[in-house]
Amino acid sequence: MKRLDGGSAVPPELRGGVVALGNFDGFHVGHQAVVGRAIRWAKDEGRPAIVATFDPHPVRYFRPDTPPFRLTTLDQRQRLFGAAGADAMLVFHFDAALAGLPAREFARQRLAELIGAAGVVTGEDFTFGKGRDGNVEILRALGEEMGFGVATVSPVADSADTVSSSRIRDLLKAGRPRDAAELLTRPFAIEGEVEPGAKLGRELGYPTANIRLGTYLRPKFGIYAVRGHLPDGSMLDGAANLGIRPSFEPPVELLEPYFFDFSGDLYGQRIEVELIEYLREEAKFDDLDALKRQMAEDCQRAREILRSA
Repeated sequence: MKRLDGGSAVPPELRGGVVALGNFDGFHVGHQAVVGRAIRWAKDEGRPAIVATFDPHPVRYFRPDTPPFRLTTLDQRQRLFGAAGADAMLVFHFDAALAGLPAREFARQRLAELIGAAGVVTGEDFTFGKGRDGNVEILRALGEEMGFGVATVSPVADSADTVSSSRIRDLLKAGRPRDAAELLTRPFAIEGEVEPGAKLGRELGYPTANIRLGTYLRPKFGIYAVRGHLPDGSMLDGAANLGIRPSFEPPVELLEPYFFDFSGDLYGQRIEVELIEYLREEAKFDDLDALKRQMAEDCQRAREILRSA
């Protein structure tokens, strides 16, 4: 699956495609409905299917001091879009130039000229253009003028509410990864490069793989049952501390999975860690023996949970 720069003309073999257009952070069931509609349209007409996303997120551009909130990296989105059946991911770099484009110019320059889109699919609430001066009705009118069709997809809801990235973020911040996974159709996962640490876990008998949280949303800090995916395709069960490690100084935000029955070296490798279940809050212990006893209990509980997950 190709990754394309949204500021350049797409390759000739991908022109005339159907474009799913949106942020798609998290790629939850609502996003999947939009992308699925674009892929079906493309296949029905023998056209390429392209998923267009924005990076950085427009919120990050307009409110740069916003705390980290991403549910997926570009790499994760690319894999997810590819698995859904898309031929390419096109990334619109959200900068001053893009933010300043009126809706008409965005449609003309980016969709009609650079992509040569035959069709565009969005959610019904999609807005675009400088000052959000464009909506789906305006997009449909511009498409008629510029030669591309437009389809919209209604929001997806469950028995509780409309599925949204904001709702998923709230669930993760509340320590409810299973509920978030139902809306995502998979567990929320943090991907990153394993960095050398102070080797405190190794000294305690629980060597961990330290991963910085970067631009990811901060789920509720605490101990989780987790599942790790390694570059070689293998999968490992484990328990992880996500937070600042209150028993140690200095406090650093990290995801620190300990994988059961694994003794390899992961330094420098990119791994993906799924949060399966929240076990407990972080705690500060009076001594290392008390910490080790609690870690043993956490690992035992995580093993039990993961056997049926």
